[in-house]
Amino acid sequence: MRGYRAPRAFDGERVLPGGALVLVEDQTIVGVEPAATAAPDGCDVTEFAGTILPGLIDSHVHLCADGGLRALDQVPELSPGDLAAVVEAAGQRQLRAGVTAVRDLGDHRWAVVERSGDGAGPTVVAAGPPLTSPGGHCWSMGGEVTGVEEIRRAVRERVDRGAGVVKIMASGGVMTPGTDVTACQFSLAEMRAVVEEAHRHGLPVTAHAHGLPAVERSFASGVDGIEHCSCMTPTGVRTPPDLVARLAAAGTYVCPTLGRVPGIDPPQRVLELLEALGATYENHHLPHVAELHRAGVTLLAGTDAGIGAAKQHGLVPMAIADLVTACGMGPADALAAATGVAARACGLERRTGRLAAGLDADLLVVDGDPLTDVTVLRRPRLVLSRGRAVPLERAAA
Repeated sequence: MRGYRAPRAFDGERVLPGGALVLVEDQTIVGVEPAATAAPDGCDVTEFAGTILPGLIDSHVHLCADGGLRALDQVPELSPGDLAAVVEAAGQRQLRAGVTAVRDLGDHRWAVVERSGDGAGPTVVAAGPPLTSPGGHCWSMGGEVTGVEEIRRAVRERVDRGAGVVKIMASGGVMTPGTDVTACQFSLAEMRAVVEEAHRHGLPVTAHAHGLPAVERSFASGVDGIEHCSCMTPTGVRTPPDLVARLAAAGTYVCPTLGRVPGIDPPQRVLELLEALGATYENHHLPHVAELHRAGVTLLAGTDAGIGAAKQHGLVPMAIADLVTACGMGPADALAAATGVAARACGLERRTGRLAAGLDADLLVVDGDPLTDVTVLRRPRLVLSRGRAVPLERAAA
């Protein structure tokens, strides 16, 4: 048995007054005690001066994408060995940033699903190729479908292959030329077929939705979560109060995919599209997310990691900072959006996301207090992934 003690602690839902002594045996947390508690005989305790909390969760990543200039475009060109190396490197970068679990919402022809149980990286909940219309957003990943019966078969294939979530592209996307981000890619009947079939097999559904019509249709179909939820229209971002109130009342998880590397703009084509739609990150998306928060919508701190140079793996600390500094969320709620709340959204609440006995020993220790300065999350002192210490010498700044 080992112990990890810090004078400040956040357990994934709330601050633990007086800090915590977290006891770990093999891969599992076996006890969480007040920091002043004496350790059991024979227990080696590592002392820290900062804050201990659960490992972070990124609820929207693409492990097949390397965060380079051609991150998504190059994926179909990679050999199986090269693709596996990209997935491995992405997972290790997440771990070094304190991210011990991820939800992969779009891989290339099952590459992540097939590796998700190998234990070498963070815990992975994988969707496989996202369902998309023929020629639709991310069509090259292999998830093109059309019609209710074909959609139901595709959902069953994901169940059979071991996916943990079903992802559907309800609208076009800015990274796929020729798709319309303001338009729907599926009918309401098709969307409902996805939800019915997935729920029949015990899987949640989350929908990529940039356009306002796609957000409305996703909610009407009964999806469990909405990614981006940008509410774009041809004349700008619009946030209808009645829709937002329904999202909040239903408890629909919304992952606005915040966090980005400072000083790096999207590709010029994407930047021009967003400016034409009145949907830039700083001037439109962040204020829109702040409005969602004020209305009580349940937000997650996912990032869309990997899709480009501004979206490197390991950016959850920056997404948390955006929630606090730009969207008005309290630090404890923002931390929960990347721990306890994220675990529930990803179906991992029985495994991780909390400091609680019986869960995986996924721990993050940082200097200072993230409840008063969220930037300390960018400088991890200790990361445990299922009880294994992660080397931090190359941790991202």
